[in-house]
Amino acid sequence: MDGSVDIKLLLSLAAMLVSVVSASVIVKQKLAAVIEQLNAMQKDYESRLRSLDKRTDKQETEIGVSKQKTEILSSILSPSNLARQNRETERIIVIAENNQSRITKLESIHNGSHPKPT
Repeated sequence: MDGSVDIKLLLSLAAMLVSVVSASVIVKQKLAAVIEQLNAMQKDYESRLRSLDKRTDKQETEIGVSKQKTEILSSILSPSNLARQNRETERIIVIAENNQSRITKLESIHNGSHPKPT
């Protein structure tokens, strides 16, 4: 090897160049396929995440509604409110009893029979 380039060396270099180029083409194709798969996975994960967000929002809304209903029921059934309602009911009953005794007294005063005029 005296510094000249022979055919074997050129063929070897050409074969190496072809193999490097073909390997880069194969890698480029595989990389494109992997990127496409990653994009598909990303879209799938985003759609799943949106679905989970919708479900979470719906559950949070339902929890809020349940909380409001519970607060309303607890205010209705609070001891102070029940005591006030019981006092009002007692007043109504007393008034009704008083009215009944007045009606009975009025009925006894006027029994509906009149003497015949002479």
